[in-house]
Amino acid sequence: MKIPRDLSGQGLVNVLCRDWQYRKVHQAESHIVLETSDPAHQRISIPAHNSLRLGTISSILRAVAKHKGVTRDDLLQGLK
Repeated sequence: MKIPRDLSGQGLVNVLCRDWQYRKVHQAESHIVLETSDPAHQRISIPAHNSLRLGTISSILRAVAKHKGVTRDDLLQGLK
């Protein structure tokens, strides 16, 4: 699956919180910090930009997929 080119930081945060058990911890200037305890503790920082770069989205999805034990395509299905 292709990564959406018009994905905002807040849009990605919404999907991760809704579908993947992340919760917003705080926002430090232009970055939103999320954490999860399922299956283990993980914190990730997501830029709060109107449009994220493809490499940034890909890196975040790779980290989440590895942590949750799913494929990147599983994560991309929720972004559509």
